[in-house]
Amino acid sequence: MLYRFRSKATGDVVMLGKHARRVLAILGKDPDGPGIVLPEQIPASIAALRAAVAQEEAWRAASAAQKDEPPQTHDEERDDVTLRMRVAPLLDMLQRCERAGCEIVWGVE
Repeated sequence: MLYRFRSKATGDVVMLGKHARRVLAILGKDPDGPGIVLPEQIPASIAALRAAVAQEEAWRAASAAQKDEPPQTHDEERDDVTLRMRVAPLLDMLQRCERAGCEIVWGVE
């Protein structure tokens, strides 16, 4: 399953289902179908993603010092791709849409 994020200000961003569902949960959006991030919701969406990235990086730094394994959620396997890397294209899309004043829509393929 793929999620495709679209806007008038950028090219599309495509994510695998499990990663897109995590990102949409961070944004407080329902991942079970198409949706929209309105222009007035973009600043809060950017802040939520940045906070989640900071939280993951703090956890990774602390666990590296203790040599712990990352906590596993019910559907996640160990993943060495950081959240920062995974959300970078979407953050760029959000920032460009914020400047352009346009929404982002997504759908499931």
